[in-house]
Amino acid sequence: MGSPMFRVRKLVLIGVAGAALWPDEGLAGSQIAFPFDFPGFGSPPQETQSYLPTDADPNYSTPGGFDKDVDMTRTTRTEVSDPTGEPAGTVTINTKIRKLYLSLGGGRAMEYGISVGRQGFAWKGVAEVGRKAFWPGWTPPPEMLARDHSLPDHMDGGMENPLGARALYLFQGKKDTLFRIHGTNDPSSIGKAVSSGCIRMLDSDVIDLYERVPKGTRVVVL
Repeated sequence: MGSPMFRVRKLVLIGVAGAALWPDEGLAGSQIAFPFDFPGFGSPPQETQSYLPTDADPNYSTPGGFDKDVDMTRTTRTEVSDPTGEPAGTVTINTKIRKLYLSLGGGRAMEYGISVGRQGFAWKGVAEVGRKAFWPGWTPPPEMLARDHSLPDHMDGGMENPLGARALYLFQGKKDTLFRIHGTNDPSSIGKAVSSGCIRMLDSDVIDLYERVPKGTRVVVL
């Protein structure tokens, strides 16, 4: 039968030869279009149901994820002059103006719009990214369940999960601060003070930030 590549070349040659014999010169000079796809050609394969980024904690992540459902054109991300004075690689969160900055070096920074904790739920300090999660599951802490009895005990990762597409868990040493930078299932909340203390970003923005910052990244919350 021959190899798949040989069969592809044979079909292409047949098509070109047929076009050369076509009586209409316009058609003969036109591009050949095949009504079928060849194995091994075309779009790259989609992420499998078992896919996880190598830096994602599998105990907090959902294999496969839902990136294909995220509108990556909806973003607040823009490169600006760095107002933080921090070294390259530092994440600075200004809760007052509701902006997150990733210092790039050379006086530049990537700026993202965020949602911050409402009055009484904000956290400030210096920490580092101690864990990264891909389409994280959500387990509300006991104090949150006590305040809102309508919450589930646990929710798997997905488009309806309030942690959104990615989560960066902030630690001080080995201690979890319980403060996170994460996506959201409510894009309209960005720019507001409505969360239970954590930093929300659009899913497209938190996907971008996740790719830029490794574990150990210094995070300053003002």
